[in-house]
Amino acid sequence: MKNLRALLCPCLLPLLLNAMTLGRKPAVVYTIAGSDSGGGAGIQADLKAIHTLSAGACHGCSAITCLTAQNSRGVTQVHSPPVAFLREQLSVLEGDLFPSSIKVGMLGTEELATEVGGWLEKIKGETSTTTTPLVVVDPVMISTSGHKLIDDQAKAAMVERVFPHADVVTPNKFEAEELLGRKLTTPEEVEQGAREILAMGPGAVLIKGGHSLQEEHGKSGSVDESNSLGYAQDFLLMSDESSQEGKPVKDRPRLCDGSRGVWMRNDRYDTIHTHGTGCTLSSAIATAWAIGRWERDGDGQKKRGALSSMHLVDACCIAKAYVNAGIARGVQIGQGPGPVVHTGFPSLSENFPTIPLSNSETAPAFLPMRAFSSDEKTTAVELGSILPIVDTVEWVEKLATTPGVKDIQLRFKDTSDYSVILDRIKKSQSLCKENSVRLWINDYWRAAIEAGECFGIHLGQEDMASCADDGGLEKIRSAGLAFGVSTHSYSELAAALGVRPSYISLGPVFATSSKDVKFNPQGLETVRQWRRLIPTDIPLVAIGGISDAEIAKSIRDAGADCSAVIPRGSDEGRGCCNISSSPEHSYAIKT
Repeated sequence: MKNLRALLCPCLLPLLLNAMTLGRKPAVVYTIAGSDSGGGAGIQADLKAIHTLSAGACHGCSAITCLTAQNSRGVTQVHSPPVAFLREQLSVLEGDLFPSSIKVGMLGTEELATEVGGWLEKIKGETSTTTTPLVVVDPVMISTSGHKLIDDQAKAAMVERVFPHADVVTPNKFEAEELLGRKLTTPEEVEQGAREILAMGPGAVLIKGGHSLQEEHGKSGSVDESNSLGYAQDFLLMSDESSQEGKPVKDRPRLCDGSRGVWMRNDRYDTIHTHGTGCTLSSAIATAWAIGRWERDGDGQKKRGALSSMHLVDACCIAKAYVNAGIARGVQIGQGPGPVVHTGFPSLSENFPTIPLSNSETAPAFLPMRAFSSDEKTTAVELGSILPIVDTVEWVEKLATTPGVKDIQLRFKDTSDYSVILDRIKKSQSLCKENSVRLWINDYWRAAIEAGECFGIHLGQEDMASCADDGGLEKIRSAGLAFGVSTHSYSELAAALGVRPSYISLGPVFATSSKDVKFNPQGLETVRQWRRLIPTDIPLVAIGGISDAEIAKSIRDAGADCSAVIPRGSDEGRGCCNISSSPEHSYAIKT
């Protein structure tokens, strides 16, 4: 379990600028849910999440389905207003404050579920694909403690009328079991359960696994303790159609693609102060999803890479980090369990989830490295402050003798012939060895292993997925090679963290003409945030548009440990910088 005291620190400034200071209307997010008079769950938690997570980029509206008399010790009474009143709430909101996304929570009766389902059908049928509200349904049926909250008629109406209009449903483990009519005792059973719930009509399903399987069955039960002990993990499965949204390369999978099935894992906190976790998670997903659309749709506004690439898997990663931070800071307010604390946009690596390769194990780390600027006392290999990327043996020879260059990455843009690639790797490795320079190979991991004596492999997200599927990551690790991976979005960062690489790169920081990039420029603020979300023992490499020493310095000041650059004159004449030695920084980038 994590030490809670280590995380009780002031929140860092949020990544998002306030929407009003940008002169733009915020995105509208609805919560259609019940009211918690104790303030810890329901629409009270939803509205807090909408406003604090978005830092003003989203505006929350509420349509109340039921009123509860409750405090931190429990619920004493529930009152459901007439269905006609819910209908009126939705009608007046829709006519003035049209939603970008919608969170649906507790629908305690058959009539309420039928009404909301009919409204969702209408509103989705009247809008285009680009303006259709994104719908997150939290099927509140079973409380965190396992108590049943709705009857079978209401459950059936929710599945029949609401699920087909949901982009994602977010049942907790008990609710998934209620929907399926059986227990889920292993990760494999959770995965199969998700497939069956997906067949009920939603575009995706997120089964929340914060409830430990071991808790229910006891240490002497049949459940493998490694399946749940020490961490909380959720399983997301998306339909093939839904998973295409925002995918950079349509016909090549990534480890973070929801159609593959994605486990998202956090360290688990030993605390009872978790009131409102389900409400907060679902509303945070709706909010993060709306932030992504808000970034993409801004006319004339600068679109920030990771934010403008926010789709469902990314939104789930952000929401999970947000809830995890809130659990870490939870305290008792009344006489019962305390609520999740609403903090702000995720800014600590301790809270950000990983997407692991295995549903029950943690992958061994690749060869560890430390940053050039790190003061940590460690025996890890020091990554240079500059990483030139070239595509010819001639450029390797030139840079291997340049003072200050410790690492060179070789890529292959003009050939896919394995024998040619292998020959170039061997020649380049010989040159690097003579000059005590480390050679990294881009993409062609099999050839790098066969050539021998290469230092490391760098893969993009699609190549990392195919490598993992072929058992290549274990072969790279067994060969003792370092491993670097590219990231552009929050879900790609979670996938990178899941394989425990030697370094993580982020790009493009600035616009570049050296490569056809599917993502908007990240900017320095994203560099700062990536540095906060990546553990300090993993170096951060920045790439894209780094054309002179001043830009390189601004990137280092933002938190990047290394700048990956394309030397001027390489890359078919599109290289962006010259490289020479510098007494101050061991290198310089010259225009």
